[in-house]
Amino acid sequence: MEEPQNNLTRKFTEAEWTALKELRTVLPLLFEEAFPKKENARTEPITIWGVSIDPNRLDAKASVVLMHFIRAQLLNVEAAKKMLIDTLRWRAEFNPAKAAEEPHDENIFGKAGHMFGKDPEGRPVQYNIYGGVVDTTKVFADLDKFMRWRVGLMEQGCMQLDFENVDQMIQVHDYAGVSLSSRTPESKKAASEATQIFRDYYPETLYKKFFVNVPSFLTWIFWLFKPLLSAATLAKMQVLGVGSSTIGEGMLPFVPAAELPKQYGGTAEPNW
Repeated sequence: MEEPQNNLTRKFTEAEWTALKELRTVLPLLFEEAFPKKENARTEPITIWGVSIDPNRLDAKASVVLMHFIRAQLLNVEAAKKMLIDTLRWRAEFNPAKAAEEPHDENIFGKAGHMFGKDPEGRPVQYNIYGGVVDTTKVFADLDKFMRWRVGLMEQGCMQLDFENVDQMIQVHDYAGVSLSSRTPESKKAASEATQIFRDYYPETLYKKFFVNVPSFLTWIFWLFKPLLSAATLAKMQVLGVGSSTIGEGMLPFVPAAELPKQYGGTAEPNW
């Protein structure tokens, strides 16, 4: 059969195609291993990030999603299999697609996260606010509620990816007004758990991450997560200073001014 193609699959290397085809041949078995009690596990499609993965049908978007797992494991198909199985089990248990649609307390989370703007290639931009008008004490008070909200926001970002031309997003973490006292045990635990979930179950969905309005005494926090992240992920991260001009200098090469809020050096005025 002719291989279905889109703009992203056409960029696959020969080695990536070889790994992908090897992974696809065992998808029915992987689905069965992930859900051993499910009678039709070998044949029933499973949705990841809004894309249907049918173990018995070729599809370009599905190929792009599967490639995320292969690339995250540096083309090690055996490791990619395990990562995919773990992700399927986690998604079945956590149900992130449902979390993306669940109502969350606007008084707590309403100003803590936003999707706004795109880069020239169409990548959506996600903002996470950890200071300023956000009461982080309330945000991190209930770990389960925080994780439902935060994973839901991540899932919303993934739903903006078409997996035909765009399969990654840009993230901005804003620490304006954050003090040393803000680093509570609850916030540390929440940050650690979220980092692990996104590393394990959302591989290769990040194009670039900016840490903005970071006070000098908090820049060390960035390095705390170094052991949890791959070198490739760390290379995507950039810590910026305080103020719109400083932030804009780092972000405008990636996000056009018209798509970037004024407080980050752009000209856009999002209704936050």
